[in-house]
Amino acid sequence: MQINPFIISGYVSERYFCGREKETQELIQEITDGNNVAIIATRRMGKSDLIRHVFNQSEICASYYTFYVDIYATRTLREFVYLLSKEIVDELKPQGQKSISRFWNYIKSIQAGVSFGPTGEPSFNLQLGDLQQPETTLDEIFKYLQTADKPCIVAIDEFQQTALYPEKNIEAILRTYIQKCSNAKFIFAGSQRHLMGQMFTSASRPFYQSVSIMNIGPIDIDKYKTFAVHHFEDVGKKLDTETVDKVFAVCHNITWYVQKMFSILYSRTSRGETCRPDMVMPTLAYILSTLDYTYKETLFRMPKKQKEVFVAIAKEGEAKNITSGSFVKKYKLPSPSTVQAAVKGLLENDYLTHELGVYTVYDLFLGYWIQRNY
Repeated sequence: MQINPFIISGYVSERYFCGREKETQELIQEITDGNNVAIIATRRMGKSDLIRHVFNQSEICASYYTFYVDIYATRTLREFVYLLSKEIVDELKPQGQKSISRFWNYIKSIQAGVSFGPTGEPSFNLQLGDLQQPETTLDEIFKYLQTADKPCIVAIDEFQQTALYPEKNIEAILRTYIQKCSNAKFIFAGSQRHLMGQMFTSASRPFYQSVSIMNIGPIDIDKYKTFAVHHFEDVGKKLDTETVDKVFAVCHNITWYVQKMFSILYSRTSRGETCRPDMVMPTLAYILSTLDYTYKETLFRMPKKQKEVFVAIAKEGEAKNITSGSFVKKYKLPSPSTVQAAVKGLLENDYLTHELGVYTVYDLFLGYWIQRNY
């Protein structure tokens, strides 16, 4: 069965991965040289798939245990430890009972959450509420990593979340464990540049000067043209390369949105036909229509003052000086102090991003939807 080659959820294989040759080799080199790495990129730029792509390379998957955990939705150390434990179990399952038994020899604090079938197949039944001593379990995990029969690579995506946990000194605790764990290398990926920057470049923070830093930008448009044209031609379709230019412009060069647009354009182009630039805006309109209910709900749940400021920033596109009298007057907002308070909440809930003095709506499609409906 022919799958849609413009993947929008997860990493499938090298065949469906575009470009990033330089970043791939750089990350492999850093890890094999024994360095920990912080990857900083705007969310949905493709950092997670880059990590999985690196894990899929022969020089990595043959020589290392690789563990990837996305902690974006975590709010506590206990949730972090739970996800990390589950990821290690899931990754070790295919390695056989010997590998997973080695792990369980160290993880005494949560063994009640694991059972073994008649053939020795492990079943991870642990519930979050069962993890009563996360600090103890974390200590056990690092003891395992240090003594595993192969070196390990642990990738922690959205690592900046750890700075927001209510428990004290989490960064210092993790830094101490990582510093002592010579058998594992760590990749810390994050999308909130200001938080990641503070964690790794501020002299007062535990992770200061402890990693190599990689900044990931947009995919090279010429490489994407080659990638896209190939997949269209592979099934007897054609692609006007000006369509790629237009999609990149509409999607502000952000990988996930580009892939989403092309996944629909690919489906809408019949065999023997050409995907043309004039198909781009109708495709965007279609995507926005499918998200109509979701976006209405999002704004409905938003406090009134936050909604007013959010809509103003979305209509502006790239908003600067949002507490200035001119901005407040232009969008009929109550006052600069109201704007300031609303923006604080919007940033905390990831509705907005803020870089170099510019505020933008995090969800590009939501921004377009507001511009069309307000």
